Amino acid sequence: MDELITRILTETRVIALVGWSPKPDRPSHRVAAFLSSRYRVIPVNPGAAGQVTSWGETVRARLSDIEVPVDMVDIFRNSEDAGQVVDEALSHLTGRRAIWMQLGVVNEPAAARAGAAGLEVVMDRCPAIEIPRLGL
Repeated sequence: MDELITRILTETRVIALVGWSPKPDRPSHRVAAFLSSRYRVIPVNPGAAGQVTSWGETVRARLSDIEVPVDMVDIFRNSEDAGQVVDEALSHLTGRRAIWMQLGVVNEPAAARAGAAGLEVVMDRCPAIEIPRLGL
């Protein structure tokens, strides 16, 4: 698993972070801020769409609003909702290479659909933990 995670995190340039929160005390906000120092992070949250983050990205309402190729979709939604996010990614995003489901997010059928479409999948992990753990 470490080899897969290392490959994803070293090859990724653009991340769509679904479930981003504008509240600084929320994990999705802190992780996005951490990742934004290494990657282009495009936050996705329908309730915050149009806001501009501290790192200069405009929040999108949905994945289909992203106009650039995305390497990784990072999902901060519950396990049940992850399937819908994966399906939207498969339908609307170009350049996608990996689906990353955050800590506590596991959806095997969605992972299988993503894998069948040629994407790499990580579940129940956080890139903000994995990057320092792997020395990346």
